[in-house]
Amino acid sequence: MRNDMEEVLFTGEQISQRVKEVAQSIAEDYKGSTPLLVGVLKGAVIFLADLVRHIDIPIELDFIATSSYGASTQSSGVVRILKDLDVPLQGRDVVIVEDVVDSGLTLTYLRDTLLRRGAKSIRIATAFDKPEGRKVPIKPDYCGFTVPNKFLVGYGLDFAERYRHLPYVGVLKRSVYEVE
Repeated sequence: MRNDMEEVLFTGEQISQRVKEVAQSIAEDYKGSTPLLVGVLKGAVIFLADLVRHIDIPIELDFIATSSYGASTQSSGVVRILKDLDVPLQGRDVVIVEDVVDSGLTLTYLRDTLLRRGAKSIRIATAFDKPEGRKVPIKPDYCGFTVPNKFLVGYGLDFAERYRHLPYVGVLKRSVYEVE
């Protein structure tokens, strides 16, 4: 699969170190509280699993699944909830955990939806932030890495459900995802 990469942007070691730093920031900000971390499936599962191992305060976990990409390389702009939360949000501090913030459409929709459901506060933690791809003004509160507006895979990021399991993040060669 390494042959499908144009370049590797971040090694597993670089990612691991940065995840620990993000976890420490979350723990510091929520000291004395028990935040609910909401993992956005499927991409955030790897980041979330690594992140929670380094948060040294009480937390709770839940998951939500959305769709706006399908097998495409760009968001359709229409967000659908495929799997909803299992716990009520009334009065809760919530951290939405995402693999990448790109257009911002999904996160804006999720943030607004969770606030309407009664969350006391919403913050966003992302492994990767791609500000050049932004279509709406949203900024993550916790960010692993700021990345270029290229098609990235690995560490939860996929193309057509492939490459998520890679321990590093690379730029996928155009020849892999472009149809001639």
